[in-house]
Amino acid sequence: MFKVEDFQNYGKEQFETFVASATNVQNGLSAIATAYGDYGKKSYEDTKSFVEKLSSVKSLDKVLEAETEYVKAAYETFVAESQKIAGLYGDLAKQVFKPVETLAAKFAPTPAQ
Repeated sequence: MFKVEDFQNYGKEQFETFVASATNVQNGLSAIATAYGDYGKKSYEDTKSFVEKLSSVKSLDKVLEAETEYVKAAYETFVAESQKIAGLYGDLAKQVFKPVETLAAKFAPTPAQ
């Protein structure tokens, strides 16, 4: 028999799941934006420091040494930050599909025993 309370509870459950999912997405996107901002700020500071160091260098070999150090550090930072941001995207994808997994599991047939 169909009960109005069951329908209301189902609707409430779905709404709460949607709100939780939207909150998770918002938090994930915020973390990604913060990571990009932090990387941009660090990159700017590193470049600024490099230019200051480069302006005080008087010989060509010291210029090449400073450039090599900067490029190596910039590459290492890029790789590390890219991996961090990729991980945040992966976490966000997991959070986005978690309600779908829950719903699919709810309607999945149980194996016969």
